[in-house]
Amino acid sequence: MSPRKSTRKRAAIGPSAEAAATEGASPLFTAAIGVRWRDLDAFNHVNNATYLTYLEEARLQWLSHVPGPWFDERSMPVLAASAVNYRRPIEWPAQLHVELGCTRLGTSSVTLAHRILDAQDADRLYSDGHVVLVWMDPASGKPVPLPQAIRDAVEIRQADG
Repeated sequence: MSPRKSTRKRAAIGPSAEAAATEGASPLFTAAIGVRWRDLDAFNHVNNATYLTYLEEARLQWLSHVPGPWFDERSMPVLAASAVNYRRPIEWPAQLHVELGCTRLGTSSVTLAHRILDAQDADRLYSDGHVVLVWMDPASGKPVPLPQAIRDAVEIRQADG
């Protein structure tokens, strides 16, 4: 059968598990990010790869607010996986809120759900999904336990929410 004539039903685009994970509960962190003219592509909306840059910026803003050490010469985070659901194009000019929420806290990893929303209209969802950060020893490339500062930041926030 031709791949163009699939008989399987396609899932309707709607709120994902990631969207539900941060919706309704208070997020772990919300980053404010402005869309820059240089973020646009030839179709005059934010390039898909730039969404990942916004997510990276939100994670770095969150990590900069984590009290206590969250990395050192033997333990640092690396991005192990990312999933981005593009819900609608972002146009310039726009102010965004990137919400992060923890959906899983493992031994050496944390899974962060994310939502990119319009700062003036929280019902305007541009993107959702999740990323997995793994803490590793850069010398060996092996996973190491999550820093206590990360555990505390997530657990304290979840207790507050």
